[in-house]
Amino acid sequence: MCGVIGIYSDKDVAKELYYSLYSIQHRGQESCGMAVLDGDDINYKRDMGLVGDVFKEDELSQLKGNIGIGHVRYSTAGGSHSANCQPLVGSCRRRKLAIAHNGNLVNANYLREMLEEDGYMFQANSDTEVILYILARYYKGDMVESLKLTMDQIKGAYALVIMGEDELVAVRDPHGFRPLVMGKKGDEYIFASENCAIDILGGEVIRDVEPGEIIIVKDGKAKSYFYSENYRPLKKSCIFEHIYFARNDATIDNLNAYEFRIRCGEILANADGDINADMVVPVPDSGWAGAIGYANASGLKVSEGLVKNRYVGRTFIKPTQEEREIAVKIKLNPLASVIKGKSIVLVDDSVVRGTTSKRIIKSLREAGAKEIHLRVTSPPVQYSCYYGIDTPNRSKLIASNHSIEEMTKHIGCDSLRFLDIEGMLKATENKATFCKACFDGEYPVKKIDKEEQGSC
Repeated sequence: MCGVIGIYSDKDVAKELYYSLYSIQHRGQESCGMAVLDGDDINYKRDMGLVGDVFKEDELSQLKGNIGIGHVRYSTAGGSHSANCQPLVGSCRRRKLAIAHNGNLVNANYLREMLEEDGYMFQANSDTEVILYILARYYKGDMVESLKLTMDQIKGAYALVIMGEDELVAVRDPHGFRPLVMGKKGDEYIFASENCAIDILGGEVIRDVEPGEIIIVKDGKAKSYFYSENYRPLKKSCIFEHIYFARNDATIDNLNAYEFRIRCGEILANADGDINADMVVPVPDSGWAGAIGYANASGLKVSEGLVKNRYVGRTFIKPTQEEREIAVKIKLNPLASVIKGKSIVLVDDSVVRGTTSKRIIKSLREAGAKEIHLRVTSPPVQYSCYYGIDTPNRSKLIASNHSIEEMTKHIGCDSLRFLDIEGMLKATENKATFCKACFDGEYPVKKIDKEEQGSC
């Protein structure tokens, strides 16, 4: 999962890119970067680290340009190293391009093999470089037509912002797996993974970029095109965006993450019936809304039983298991005076590998909690995601290999209950059609073999 920003303005955009990237830092904490267009030149900087560490005031002042794109990353396809930092910058037929990408392609390896057979030399191992090379291969002066041909070849999840020498382009894959919203601030156009990046600049969100849509901003005007006028696949935006990744204030495809999480907690509590507990304790931060919903429906009070270290990033999106375990230790500390001798309902938004839950429950036990009933406001994650979530191997998913009873024993809680798929969909109030393959294994786009792909 990553975050992208694109801004078209009549003034320098580097500082606006910086503030917007800061607002979506939660979507990727390994690396970041931005590229801006200054006349005929694309100036850029990208590096490993957080936005505030990578960009300094004097560097931002040197990144002159009125069109720009930015990116924050955590690695899914491609490793966690500087070669995979984005945006990627290149040239084609004497025309410079920069691209930033959120998502994963299901056929990237096969496209890479075919491009390498044709003599292309790759500098990194991310899906984004594959997209850039295919776009360059088809580009002959018409960005829209070259993107349509590119979209014929690339399969899977992608939300793209692309910068040419006089234009800003936004693209969303035909299923709309990954979010991309469009906003305006005066005559300025802004595209971002979440609305907070537009809000922070004082802009107004206009709408979501539609699945399969290509928006070109040029000469101060935006024009919309579609991948195919006759192709309207069923929208399949990622439900896990609303469960975990998106900020509480994100509204994606007309569904607000906070309201959805509240409803998930309420539905789970109603299904739970009466439970003998003293309080509800949320796992900060994304568990808070679900805990409020659970408390509203159950009549139990919400208490802050875990204190979060605000200077530690999200543990699920750390690149290695060792880093995740260390991060959990320093991220959350039990508030012993609140939980000692108490029976608590611990509410979290999801359980993926089980690492975080096990560590938290162990620390709560050590702090004196009498009973811990873990309630999860999403279904068990049983299948790998091929569209941008770092679960490539089912062996890493605790729910894929263990029963509820086994998970309860492994994690160390007294009882464990998940929201079921029906309850989760009820909480969306049917505001969109979602990809829920990580829960039910029904993949909208299958992995494609080289023979099935054909020639690009």
